[in-house]
Amino acid sequence: MSTTEQAVEASIDDEAPHGRRGFVFWVVRYLPAEIAGTAAMMVAGLAITFWTDHPAAVAVAALLGEIIGFYAVLAISVGLEQSRLGVSGRKLVTATFLLLVAEFGAAELLDTLLIRPAALVLGVTLLKDPVWGLLAGKIVADVIFYAVAAGAFTITDKIGLRRRAAEERSA
Repeated sequence: MSTTEQAVEASIDDEAPHGRRGFVFWVVRYLPAEIAGTAAMMVAGLAITFWTDHPAAVAVAALLGEIIGFYAVLAISVGLEQSRLGVSGRKLVTATFLLLVAEFGAAELLDTLLIRPAALVLGVTLLKDPVWGLLAGKIVADVIFYAVAAGAFTITDKIGLRRRAAEERSA
């Protein structure tokens, strides 16, 4: 087991007072996806500037890049989580997809359709430099996104959906 996997395992049980998860858990869970998503966002957002500097076009390209980078890493992460619980094959793909929807569905709808496009367009419009505008818009959108996503993760974990999905699919 790698150091990162050990940290994830340890952080799953890292409960702070009042049943809240520790900072390390959230960093280990989301930082790799954030790094990949941010890199993909910047590449896509800046690549479009070769054709246009329209803020909406830059924001849409950046948004699509971030979604792809972010969820590629999270799909691997959740898939590994379920695989360690004994889920495999087609059941692993199904469990991974359903858990991603449960954890991020509400946050992603709000984020993708409203918050992030507005924040990215506003950032690019106000700051003029697409690099700083995209980063500023991303930070604003991420704060709202994670408030919703972390809450959804906590709910799926507390009601046993994460472990129950593995138990039902491995049977």
